[in-house]
Amino acid sequence: MYLRKNRKIYLVVGFTDMRKQINGLAQIAEAKKPKELLSGNYFVFLGKTKRVMKILYWDKTGFCLWTKRLEEDSFPWPKKRDGVMRTDRENFRLLLMGIDIFKKHTAKRYFAVY
Repeated sequence: MYLRKNRKIYLVVGFTDMRKQINGLAQIAEAKKPKELLSGNYFVFLGKTKRVMKILYWDKTGFCLWTKRLEEDSFPWPKKRDGVMRTDRENFRLLLMGIDIFKKHTAKRYFAVY
């Protein structure tokens, strides 16, 4: 996935019902960060099984939704149950590969809790 450099990445912590599509995920993102919804920033959601991740963003003409499913592993996810965490591109790319960026062994940790 190509990530634009000038965009923020928000992890919507807790678990999301992965049956939700663009409209449902946009409602969740708007409730968490209302001023950011149409900014082009990325909103990342994870399901209860931790195997399906969805990324929602606005591309100036409409919403885009990316889905990634791990076949043999699961995605690491923050233990926090509610809110939004911000991460950087480097850590997000590691997360997409299934690498646990939330443990202390990670060289860089860039999170801001909102």
